[in-house]
Amino acid sequence: MNPADREQHDKFLRLFLEHDEALRLFVRSLLFSQEEAREVMQEVAIVLWRKFDDSLDSLSFRRWAFGVARMEVLSFRRDRARDRHTFSDDIAELLERTVQEESEALERQRSFLELCVGKLPVDQRTLVKVAYEPGVRKNELAQEFGWTSMALYKKLHRIRIQLMECIRRQAALEESL
Repeated sequence: MNPADREQHDKFLRLFLEHDEALRLFVRSLLFSQEEAREVMQEVAIVLWRKFDDSLDSLSFRRWAFGVARMEVLSFRRDRARDRHTFSDDIAELLERTVQEESEALERQRSFLELCVGKLPVDQRTLVKVAYEPGVRKNELAQEFGWTSMALYKKLHRIRIQLMECIRRQAALEESL
């Protein structure tokens, strides 16, 4: 693979992986089973790679990928139209709109959360990152800090309240623009 192809491949992978979870949720919401969603996602990935334009930014890639996913779902559903477990077109369209709206709202909330966590004092930010790592036991973490479990829970609760307020402010600020 030459350097230009490698750069295009790397950019595609970064963008695809950035939006993979949202795409999978979108596809899964429009189909009857997890197996169908996996099958369609394979086709989506193939089409995205074959038609990838490396001039796309993250938002453009997301919109394009969702459009491709929608078309692949429709194609899959047409091919399986005889199956009595498929959604009608009206229901599928309603689900699609709902999932896209929810997905966009979740993405905004995630970006607000990242921004708000970044605004926390260093000690609180470190505590949040450590406390919410997968597999961390809160009682053991409290002992490491020399706190009681209740003290740790109270500190985390106060930080969560700060973060929720910050997220609300960011959302209100965005709506006012």
